[in-house]
Amino acid sequence: MELEITDLHTAGEPVRIVTGGYPDLPGATILEKIEAARRDHDVLRRVMMQEPRGHADMFGMIPVKPSAPGAAIGALFIHHSGYSTMSGHGLIAFSRWAVESGRVPMTEPETRFGLELPCGVVRVTCAVEKGKVVATAFDSVPSFLSHRDEVIEVPGRGQVTLDIAYGGAFYAILPVSSLGFDLFAAPVEEMVATARAINDAARAQVTISHPDATEFGYLFGTMLTDDAPTDRPSYHLCVFAGNQIDRSPTGGGVTARMARDFARGRIETGVARKFYGPTPVPFEATVIGPVAGAVKDAVTVRVSGSASYLGRSTYIVEENDPLRHGFSLPETYADLVT
Repeated sequence: MELEITDLHTAGEPVRIVTGGYPDLPGATILEKIEAARRDHDVLRRVMMQEPRGHADMFGMIPVKPSAPGAAIGALFIHHSGYSTMSGHGLIAFSRWAVESGRVPMTEPETRFGLELPCGVVRVTCAVEKGKVVATAFDSVPSFLSHRDEVIEVPGRGQVTLDIAYGGAFYAILPVSSLGFDLFAAPVEEMVATARAINDAARAQVTISHPDATEFGYLFGTMLTDDAPTDRPSYHLCVFAGNQIDRSPTGGGVTARMARDFARGRIETGVARKFYGPTPVPFEATVIGPVAGAVKDAVTVRVSGSASYLGRSTYIVEENDPLRHGFSLPETYADLVT
């Protein structure tokens, strides 16, 4: 078996796109397609995301035929541990690849199209110069604050107060100073361990639901933020999915933060703000305006950033390779004993 791969990164976070060798997915909707991928071809996700070809923080995308009106192309998100509904950094990289590869017709100076994702159709605008996409912006699905001042019990921390907001996926959001850390002085390893503990505790203790689909009703990650006022750039750390560390500012998380701050009256429409993750490459975000619907104070958020190519590969899966379908490092050596 062979898989054709194109690798990019957005602000340091990898985006591995499978461009050949992956089967067409059946399904009348994109949620049916993601279920088919999970049910019938999950081994291919492991091949691309897990070691020895990937690693614990790998992220990727599968192009699919769109099923929703107004969408030019569709995509599924995959990572080391499974699948997700939204990824802003992935969307930014995928959009550049889709336009420059001809999957979406290119026009200069802007190429606009609908990208169908598990969370819905997202409107994308690519800035194009001399045949290259130099920046990408997307307008989010309706995003909102779902839990305000939620209190959970975190082992070793006691009671922790946080907000949970939706930006294509649900994120727990809290200032790291409320946990006794200085974001700019604390060891990143300690903050990551704390974010992982919050993920585990919130997933066990908090009921999360989305009005459009039960498949969206889960906590995707935790964002530990600085205390910068909303008229200044902000830094944060996001630990998501199977406790992966996002190198980018996290497009869905930035969307969730903006929706949360709008709901709390901290930021107005039309005000742009920069966000940084653990690399010096920011995303910029703006609340475009409120969205009428089932959720009070839902908004559309515009997020922009840029992606870069890393390379192209052909992955070979040999039948006699005992690790051909990928592996994860064990928590203990006892896990290796069968």
